[in-house]
Amino acid sequence: MRVDYTTLAKTIRSLTEGETDEIALMATLACEIHHSDERFDWTGFYRVTEPELLKIGPYQGGHGCLTIPFSRGVCGAAARTRAVQLVDDVDSFPGHIACASSTRSELVLPVFNAAGEVIAVLDIDSDQPAAFTQADADALESILAEVFAR
Repeated sequence: MRVDYTTLAKTIRSLTEGETDEIALMATLACEIHHSDERFDWTGFYRVTEPELLKIGPYQGGHGCLTIPFSRGVCGAAARTRAVQLVDDVDSFPGHIACASSTRSELVLPVFNAAGEVIAVLDIDSDQPAAFTQADADALESILAEVFAR
């Protein structure tokens, strides 16, 4: 089953309408995104809790790393560079942090608030190599912007 991003965006829009609490929004998105596609093995947020540090937030799937510095891993790179990280093979990513040995590919998107500050990253892991496409990144970027940058 591949995600239908139009339906997913509509569902998320209806579930989050009027909600301003970032944790509630992240929990809802993690759940809806995770269950929308069989490629998504782990789906969650790492929140910026202090300068240059991400801490695990709402997620779906097995255990994740509790903290990730901006200087390490795919999540750190997304937060540090403010750019989407689309990684077909995590073993070839310099400094990859193996939070789960089953992860083969990863998609990480920075999450911006209305002021343009990075408040978190959305991390999606797959146990399949090269599981994600630019179309996945673009659709999820649009959903994140609609929910968090309003």
